[in-house]
Amino acid sequence: MRRAALLSALLLAACAGAQTLVPLDSRPATRVLPALIAGVGGKAVRVPGADLLGNAQRGADPAALAAWLNAQPTGGPLVVALDALAYGGLVQSRTSPLTAEEALARLQPVRDWQARTGQPVYAFITLPREPDATNRERNLAVVRGMIGWAREGVFRELHVTWDDALPGSPAPAEGAELAQAAPANVRVYPGADEVLAMLAARALAPTEKTVRVEYSDPVKARGVIRYEGIPLTESAVNHARASGFRVVDSGPADLTLFVYNGGDARQAAVRISGLLRRGAVAVADVAQVNLGNSRLWTDLATLRQHANLRALAAWGTPGNNLGTALAHARMALEGADPIRQDALLAREYANDVIYSGEVRAALRKAIPEAELNTPAGQAKLLELARDYFPLRVGLTYSLDDATLPWGRSFEWDFDLKGK
Repeated sequence: MRRAALLSALLLAACAGAQTLVPLDSRPATRVLPALIAGVGGKAVRVPGADLLGNAQRGADPAALAAWLNAQPTGGPLVVALDALAYGGLVQSRTSPLTAEEALARLQPVRDWQARTGQPVYAFITLPREPDATNRERNLAVVRGMIGWAREGVFRELHVTWDDALPGSPAPAEGAELAQAAPANVRVYPGADEVLAMLAARALAPTEKTVRVEYSDPVKARGVIRYEGIPLTESAVNHARASGFRVVDSGPADLTLFVYNGGDARQAAVRISGLLRRGAVAVADVAQVNLGNSRLWTDLATLRQHANLRALAAWGTPGNNLGTALAHARMALEGADPIRQDALLAREYANDVIYSGEVRAALRKAIPEAELNTPAGQAKLLELARDYFPLRVGLTYSLDDATLPWGRSFEWDFDLKGK
């Protein structure tokens, strides 16, 4: 498909000094988006094909994934989702029958790669969500093993993140306990799908930048948010630090992160427009989970300001959106190729605003979920989505192709052509 050719041409053009990414699984949010963020400055990025990674039905083959890793250039850092190798992916990390010893053995290729190449490894591993997890003690034992590797220097950084912590989840308490004894190169916080992009930013843009965070509803921001078990303000600080930023409360900053967490969307769009006249701005829309606010983004597009953002995110949980917006913005501040930056903003808008906010609901109304993974379902997706194009950012983008890679309505993958 054209999408595979585009990813190859855009990200894999050169080998020397390439950054290698091993994603959590084959979803576009965990594979394509982090690669595009890592490559927005023009540097080469190596990413395994979707067929080598896990999906909802099957996990990645650890031997095939390790063989792929060992065949990559060794002139740059490795950024790796450890769950992909240990269990086959995020879904499999919750229910895998493996013992801790078996999972740790599957991670040995990462340790061997670091010893062989001498290159830095940036890694993350998750604490599974409830009630899906079937063997939390096994997962915790593997996490503790990875913290031990971090203490030995195998990892430049290890991030231990917890996935979708609804009320009653043991993950926040587990994370707090792990953090108490963790060495300085280990960070513990809520997150999952966004973490690979954040670690890529850490690896490629290691110099710390400053960020000021502004909320559309500052009072509401102090409340505990769904899926993370901590206040939104704390999550923003966690994700900023994990992406290579230092949060400042006043004075000049390299970036303003505007977090839309409710309230008057039109007023928020006007405020964002004003902030853009002062400096670099990224927007994370977290008012609803997996759904951008149509009024906010329509007004920003009317003002032609979506094209001037360093990054935008509205596709997932609050942590997903904070993390990808900050990672993209950090890479953009490092020096983005203008064509790649515009194309990435267009992709973010097409996914986070058009698909998540409009097309997904229309698709679910038109085709039963059980029938989406059929030629008729895929054809209906393309028919519905094309009504929202062309999309103008800096260039004007047409929709060339669209698919449902996991055979469900939650996410899509797509090709945009700019001119």
